[in-house]
Parts: sequence; structure tokens; C-alpha cells
Amino acid sequence: MKIWCCFCFGEDQDSVGGMTNSSDEASDNSRLGFRWGSYGRERADFEEGKVGDALPTWEAMVGVGSSSGVRAVEALGFYEEPSVTSENLEFDGASYNKRAKFYTDILECNPTVISSDADNSSLPATSCYNASSVPSMSSTLCYTHMLNSSGVQNPYDSSGGRDDEADGSDTSKIGTLETRMDLTDDLLHMVFSFLDHNDLCRAAMVCRQWRTASAHEDFWRCLNFENRAISIQQFADMCHRYPNATEVNIFGAPYIHLLVVKAISLLRNLEVLTLGRGQLGDPFFHGIAECHMLRSLVVNDATLGNGIQEIPVNHDRLRHLQITKCRVLRISVRCPQLETLSLKRSNMAHAVLNCPLLHELDIGSCHKLADAGIRSAATSCPLLESLDISNCSSVSDETLRDIAESCVNLHSLDASYCPNISLESVRLTMLTVLKLHNCEGITSASMSAIQHSSMLEDLELDNCSLLTSVTLNLPHLLNISLVHCRKNINCRFVDLSLRSLKLSSVTVSNCAALHRISITSNSLQKLVLQKQESLTKLALECQSLQEVDLTDCESLTNSICEVFSDGGGCPMLKSLVLDNCESLTAVGFCSTSLVNLSLVGCRALTALNLKCPYLEQVSLDGCDHLERASFGPVGLQSLNLGICPKLTILYLEAPNMVLLELKGCGVLSEASINCPLLTSLDASFCSQLKDDCLSATTALCPLIESLILMSCPSIGSDGLLSLRWLPSLTLLDLSYTFLMNLQPVFDSCLQLKVLKLQACKYLKDSSLEPLYERGALPSLRELDLSYGTLCQSAIEELLTCCTHLTHVSLNGCMNMHDLNWGFNVLQNRLLQNLNCVGCPNIKKVFIPPAACCFHLSSLNLSLSANLKEVDVACFNLCFLNLSNCCSLEILKLDCPRLTSLFLQSCSIDQVTIEKAITNCNSLETLDVRFCPKICSVSMVSLRAACPSLKRIFSSLSPP
Repeated sequence: MKIWCCFCFGEDQDSVGGMTNSSDEASDNSRLGFRWGSYGRERADFEEGKVGDALPTWEAMVGVGSSSGVRAVEALGFYEEPSVTSENLEFDGASYNKRAKFYTDILECNPTVISSDADNSSLPATSCYNASSVPSMSSTLCYTHMLNSSGVQNPYDSSGGRDDEADGSDTSKIGTLETRMDLTDDLLHMVFSFLDHNDLCRAAMVCRQWRTASAHEDFWRCLNFENRAISIQQFADMCHRYPNATEVNIFGAPYIHLLVVKAISLLRNLEVLTLGRGQLGDPFFHGIAECHMLRSLVVNDATLGNGIQEIPVNHDRLRHLQITKCRVLRISVRCPQLETLSLKRSNMAHAVLNCPLLHELDIGSCHKLADAGIRSAATSCPLLESLDISNCSSVSDETLRDIAESCVNLHSLDASYCPNISLESVRLTMLTVLKLHNCEGITSASMSAIQHSSMLEDLELDNCSLLTSVTLNLPHLLNISLVHCRKNINCRFVDLSLRSLKLSSVTVSNCAALHRISITSNSLQKLVLQKQESLTKLALECQSLQEVDLTDCESLTNSICEVFSDGGGCPMLKSLVLDNCESLTAVGFCSTSLVNLSLVGCRALTALNLKCPYLEQVSLDGCDHLERASFGPVGLQSLNLGICPKLTILYLEAPNMVLLELKGCGVLSEASINCPLLTSLDASFCSQLKDDCLSATTALCPLIESLILMSCPSIGSDGLLSLRWLPSLTLLDLSYTFLMNLQPVFDSCLQLKVLKLQACKYLKDSSLEPLYERGALPSLRELDLSYGTLCQSAIEELLTCCTHLTHVSLNGCMNMHDLNWGFNVLQNRLLQNLNCVGCPNIKKVFIPPAACCFHLSSLNLSLSANLKEVDVACFNLCFLNLSNCCSLEILKLDCPRLTSLFLQSCSIDQVTIEKAITNCNSLETLDVRFCPKICSVSMVSLRAACPSLKRIFSSLSPP
């Protein structure tokens, strides 16, 4: 028997099949470059251990880039042509159960066979692919191994050849590449049951046991030849090999009219048959009657008969028949056991059905089928439950009425794109699914007929442009869809009223003229009514409703608040989205269930009143005109009202709130904040906030730890005295205020750690005396006096005596002239960061070891234009920034841990820099960009002066 690989045939096959002669084989061997005799001798030498000289390399056999190879051919047994007999199929028991060897260097190969024709057949060849380019199962499935499982030795078999007796280094080399596995036949069968056909073919190349196991008929019940150029002989060989196959797919194969006859005659257990893209005549339709086990037949995109005759389909046991997209004039189906039938998109003009048990009928898009033909076909099936007549433009109400009378069990009807139906005189009492997309005859009068379908569960009325109102009271309705019911000149869809206790899904979209919606349901949990521009009234009685989205409903009025408040019909509502509802001006909700509320983009909103004790999140982005806001009580943990610049009155009662931001509420004048757990309050730029408001807030929010009052000029001493009610206050920001006396702060904030006094220009030089003379604020660690007016002496006293400070900022201090710490101190300074950015009058910085700045790690003196001399000796200093100090001339550094030095735009010369960085043994980054006295040649000298340098930033091109 010939050996075929049935899934990898060439695309240029022209004949139906036939056997090849020896001369053709010899010519093909010569053309493919295979020397069978010499290779047999080479293989014998290989088995005797003469590996080094006898066996050619892979490149020598197939050449670089070749897609075929002798080694893969031999692995699949293509070097001889045994006939399949019972003797060949019997294996020695010892070798069959011998321990399998898996070689880790097995090639990733997909065997292919060049297609055979009647006159000139080509010999089998193999195509090898890399693992990354292995075709998918749909494009490359191989059946070679099960056609070649008799008497053929595989060079990778554990029982074939003499690999265990090979001598020398070759034996040890192979031993290192093999993994031994003890797999019984039953275990191997179970493992292989999880593999697809492509993987089974790969497994067949491992050894004889695996090849035999992978060829078991249990894995080849389905023979898939879809879109494969297979010949008649090859197909017949496969059918002989697996006569118990139950499923065959020859869709897209050539000569399907001959292949299907072979399948019917040779596969007596065939149950599922799929074919198409060809012409089928009488022999096929008469032959399927003899295929007694056939249960399912699928014919797609085929020409049936000669185009003028009637095609009979007769079968006593057929259950499922699908003839879709076929070209046929007349068709007759007589299948007493048939349950489902699809004739979708077939251009038949007449159909006769004799299928008394038919349950599902699909004749959608059968444009040539007349109204009478549809009526005759459907009414002949009294047990029909599902009918699809979509895109049958000729169907009428009379036909539907006859179908309703004949098919009393009809549950599902798809009459989409049927322009001539209105359903006004049709009664479909048992209907559960009704689809009426793009039905131009469906009007509001049709709803009375639909109302009689009391069992209806799913209703789709998309693109029914003549609908003006929908009123339905259906007790079992679950889903309804109304999409693109747009307004036109003559009619407008304005009213929707639904009443169904089981209603769980409502889809309404792009109904531009819809004004009123009324829904009653106990099962509806989510309602989405986006972009209903004309919607003004909404009535809901939905006991289980939890989510509502009314985004872009521009015409909604304030009355919508009553619907979603307690007693409004939605007691379980948790999430409400009213984004971009621009007609809302005053919103008030009183709900014990609401958790999330979104009012984003409601630009006309001026008043907000929320009494929702479980409200956890509210979004007010874009509410630019909100003036009055009342939250009480609410369950919010954080709230940002800084996006409401016109807010004037605020009432807030939130027992769980910990974070409140009022930043930017510049006109906020009245605020009552009752948040006992509040820890952070940001009232920056609240210019109208007064002392009484601050006092009331501190009394009701005793746990505040961070208080930001930047740019609150109305806050005075009385308000600062109220800070004594905040025992946990650690951060206080009074920047840009008009304070003249800080004594209330020193008296009230004993635990303060961070104090920011930026641009407090009314503070006197003596304002900070309690800090460095009387030890006020002993816990203070960070002090920001940037852009202040303190004199040089006050700054020196502060830096000298307040040794407990760790972070000090003196940016932009006009009165600061020098930073000279050339004197001993009594104790170590804790200072870690010192910022003196942009101090125009500072000229000298001197920090010797005697200053005891053992903790100083960052020093920033950038933008100090008059700074001329810097002499710093700090053991732990890591960061030094002198950028834009254009007057810098002297730089002395003794900082062994300095890692980053920035000298950008400094006029310092190369020699000075080299001397400065000599003692900086840890320096990694040096920035000398835009330094006029540094040239490209200097880079080498700088690296030589400091070998630890890793990065030098320069604006110059390398030499």
C-alpha cells in the first residue's frame, strides 16, 4: 500500500488520485535529492557505531535553509513502502513495552507529502520548521505515522537500531542527551488523549511505543481535511486505516463529490459529515440514505445538482441538517427524525419539508423564497419551537398568523428586516423570544399584539423607526432592547412604559425624542440610559435596582432627585451617575443606601444637599458654579472641594472623614466642619476664612495632624490660639499670611514638627526669639523661612542655637549675607538639609569641622549670584548644588562622602575644581555644563583628579 501524509498535500494537485509507478518514484527521488541505497548503507554504519564517517551531517543532506531532510524522512518511515497487513501491525511484546527514550535534540519537524496526480506522482518528502514557525493545527496536521506503523524502524526508537550498543564517545554523548521515562501503555494513552493531531504526529517521532500509542483509533475519530488538497486514493487510504471514524470534514477539499462518496461507502460509523465549496449531485444525496449512522450533515457554499432539478434529502435517522449559502432551485427534505434544519442564505425558490419532529428551522436571508413557500415550509412542522425568517422580505402577517395556528409550541421567532409585517392580527401566545430589528411596519399598535405573548422573555425592537410609544405589561419579560429608535418628520418615539416583575435588562440608546420612561420591576439591578437628550421624566419602581447611569441626559430636571431618594422606588440603589446633566441646578438626595454619586460636568449646579449616611464617594469635577454644599451626615472618608471655586457656604458632617481639601475655595466664608476623625485639612487660598470658622473647626476636629492655612490672610491671633485644641498637630503651614506675632503658635502647638512661614513679610526679627532663646517648640524638626525679611543676626542665632532642626529652608532671603560657622558649638547639630537657593547677597559659605555638622547631607546654594567663596568640610555631605553661582571663585571641599556636585553655569576654572574634588573620594556625578572656563580637554584631568567619577555632564563636544 502507498504511504501518504494526508494533511500536507501540495496546493497544485490536479488529479483525483491513483498509484505511482516505480519510474515516477525514481525520478522523484532524483529530483528531491534522496539517495535511498546509499543512505541505507550510511544508516547501517551508524548502527554499527561508525557515526563519525558514515552518517552525513544535516546540512550535507538537505543544504542550508532546505525544507526537507533524510533524517526526518527516516523518522517517519518514508524510506520504504510496506503494505499494511495484520503481520505488519503486530509488534514484539518486549520491544513494545520497552522503556522509551526521549532525545532532547530531536528536530522540530512537520512531515509533509507532495500531492500525487494520475500521471506523475511525487515521492513523499518532509518539511522541517523551526519551533517558532510551526504552523497551526488548522494549516498543518500530519497523519503519516499511523499510515506507517508497520515494520519500520525509527532512528529515535528505543527498540530500533543499536543505539544502546554504540561505542566510544558517541555512546556517552547520547547518554547525556536522553531522559528515560517509564510509561505504561494505559498511562501513555491517557496522556496522549490531551494532545491535538499535530502534537500526536510529533510524539510519533519519539519511539516505536509512542508511534503506536499515538496511532490509536481513539485519537482519530475525527478526520479533518478542511481546505486540504487531498486525492481520492489518499483519502481512501485514511478511511481504510480508520474505518471507525465518526466525523469527517472535507470542506474546501477538491473533488468533494467523489470524496464524500468514498466516505459514505468506507466509513460505516460516520455520524458527522461536513463538506462544501464544490458541486454535489444525485449520487451524494442518494448515497447518504445508506449511511445509517449519520446524525449531522453540514453543507456550506456548494452547488446542489445542476441548478434546475429538485434535490431530495432523505434519511431516516438524521437529526441535524445545515444547508447554508448553497445554490439550488428546489429542495425536498424528508427526514422523520430531523430536529434542526438551517437553509440560511440559500437561493432556493421552493422548499418542501416532511420533518414531523423538527424543532428549529432557519430560513433567514432566503430572498427568493416566496411568502407561500415560507408558510408551507413552517406549517408542515407542527412541533416547531424556533423559527428564523429574518431578511425574508416577502413574509406577511397572514403567514405569521398561519404559523401561529399550526405551530402552537413556537417559542422563538426572528422576523428582523421583514418590512411587511406589523403583528397587529397575530397572536403568538407561547412565544418567549421575539426579534424585530428594522421592521418598518412595527408601530405602537403592534404592542397590543405583543401584549398577548404573555410568556415573552426577550424582546428586541432596534431600529423600528415608526414606534411612537411602547407600553407593555408582560409578567415574564426579562430583556428588552430599544436602540436607534430615532425621531423623524412624521413620528417620534416619546414614551416607554414597562411593567414586569422579572425584568432584568433594559437597553435604551440613541432614542433622541424619548421624553418619559416608566419601569416597574423587582429583578432589575442595573439601568443604563445614556445620551437620552430629551428625557425629562423618569419613574422607577425597582426594588432591586442598584446601579443607574444617566450620563448626558441633558434635559433631566431637579425632580429626578425624588426618584432616587428614600421612598422614590429604588430602596437598594448604591451607585448613581448623573454626569453632564446640564439642566440640574439644585440636587438633593436623602438615601440610606446610596454609596457612590457622580455629578461630573453638571455646570449649572449651584446647590447640593446630601443626607446619605453610607455615601463613600462623590465626584464634583466640573461643578464650577456650586455655591452651597451640605453633606450631613455622609460616610465619606475624603472630599475635595477645591474644584468648586465659587463655593461660599459649606456644611459638613462626616464621622469617618480623615482628609478634606478646600484648596482654592477663595470665596468660602461660612464653613461648619464636624469630622471627629479628620487628620488633614488643606484650606490654602481660602482668603475669606476667618478666626471664628477656624476655632469652630478645631473644636469639632481634635485629631487634626496636618493644617495648611497658606494664603489665608484673614486668620489672626485668635484663630491661632484655637490650635490648642489640636494636641496631635505636627504640620502647620502659615505661608503668605499677614502674621506679626507667632506667640500663639509657640503656646498652642507643643508637638509641632513642621512649621512653614514662607513670605511672611510682616514678621519681626524678634518673632523667632522664643525658638532660639527660650526653647519653644522642642519637637520642631523642619522650618521654612523662605522669602522672609529676617535679618542676618536673627538667622545666625537661629542656626546656632536651634541644633535640633533637621531641615531648614532660607530660599530667597534678601537679608542673608554670609553663612559663617567658623566657631565651636556646645553640641552636635542635627541639621540634614539646608537650602539657601536664590539668596542674592550671600558671598561666603564657611562650614568647618568645628561646626559639628555631622548629619548634614544636602546643601543647596544655587542661584546665589554673588557667592564667591565656598569652604565646606562635612564628613556626611552627599549633595552639593552650586549651579548658577556665576561669581564663584574659591571652592574648597573636604567631603569624603560627596557623591553629586553641580557647578552648572559657574565661572570657576579647571584647576580650582581639580583641587576641590581631590578629597572627594566618593564623587560619582559632576555637572560642569555651561562653565565658560572648562574646555573639552579638561574632562581627562578631572577624571584623573577624582578616579571615582562615573558621570561628567558637559555641554562641550568630546575632544
